[in-house]
Amino acid sequence: MTARANPVTTAPTAPGVPAERPPRRTPGRRRGVLSYWPQYLAISPFYVLFAVFGLFPVLFSFYLAFQRWDGIGDMQFVGLANLRQLLRDHTFWLALGNTLVLWVMSTVPTLALALVLAVLLNSVRRFKGFYRMAFFIPNITSTVAISIFFGALFATNFGLVNAVLDATGLSSVAWLSSPWGMKFVIAVLTVWQWTGYNAIIYLAGLQTISSDLYEQAKVDGAGPVQIFFRITLPLLRPIILFTVVLSTVGGLQTFTEPQVLVGDGGGPGQGALTMVLYFYREAFKHNDYGYGAAIAMAVFVVVAVFTIINWFFVQRERVGRVPR
Repeated sequence: MTARANPVTTAPTAPGVPAERPPRRTPGRRRGVLSYWPQYLAISPFYVLFAVFGLFPVLFSFYLAFQRWDGIGDMQFVGLANLRQLLRDHTFWLALGNTLVLWVMSTVPTLALALVLAVLLNSVRRFKGFYRMAFFIPNITSTVAISIFFGALFATNFGLVNAVLDATGLSSVAWLSSPWGMKFVIAVLTVWQWTGYNAIIYLAGLQTISSDLYEQAKVDGAGPVQIFFRITLPLLRPIILFTVVLSTVGGLQTFTEPQVLVGDGGGPGQGALTMVLYFYREAFKHNDYGYGAAIAMAVFVVVAVFTIINWFFVQRERVGRVPR
């Protein structure tokens, strides 16, 4: 005996009254992910290029740090051998010391001169745009071209600097043959290239400071020095911290200047050998890609430490400004 299905009955509708329609999806309802494929397709080139040329090299470098590979043959897993070798490598510590010395010799004068230039530019009334462009041009000039120019300028035999020293009765200096001479030339190059860039950043910060503060300080009898140290510097502190970290990250990755000026070996006594230059030499000159990746990891750790320090100071500055 089989059961028959009950027929589905619908309520009769009155004549002239339209039947109910199923509710439509409102525009505000969430649609499926696939329905946004044109938008995802439009922004996909950036993420594809970042994954291929940014994310993959970083991950592959971390993988290589635990391998021994010459770039052609098979990889050989060596575990932490590359990192242990790095800790015992005197050349790496020499490169780290050179990098830190170059950072101090270049960053401190750069930011100090940039702040002075920004204050002067902020007080200029005419041709302000021209001065901005003039100070910013060195930053957009090719670093290789600048390095070649400074190499000719500080050449031992026919350099303009030594010619001026000889003309004034002073003895010439072997700028590119002594460890401290090479550091001095690289620092001067960095100061010349990046002072204008940081000055523009400081100038943007100065223009956000209300002129009423300066006028009130003058009414209270404050002089220019007091105004600078009591008003300008405290209000520029977040921007100064920002430029310090940018300069630190850039200084820890110094490569083009010493490579063009003194070559891959870092010059006589390896006085201009930086961490990134040492990484380049080990990986692409000696074909030791595993050890080169370990050096790159060390550079990453150093940069990350300074980034964390910057975050700490910025957070402390924000907390200090919270009204009580």
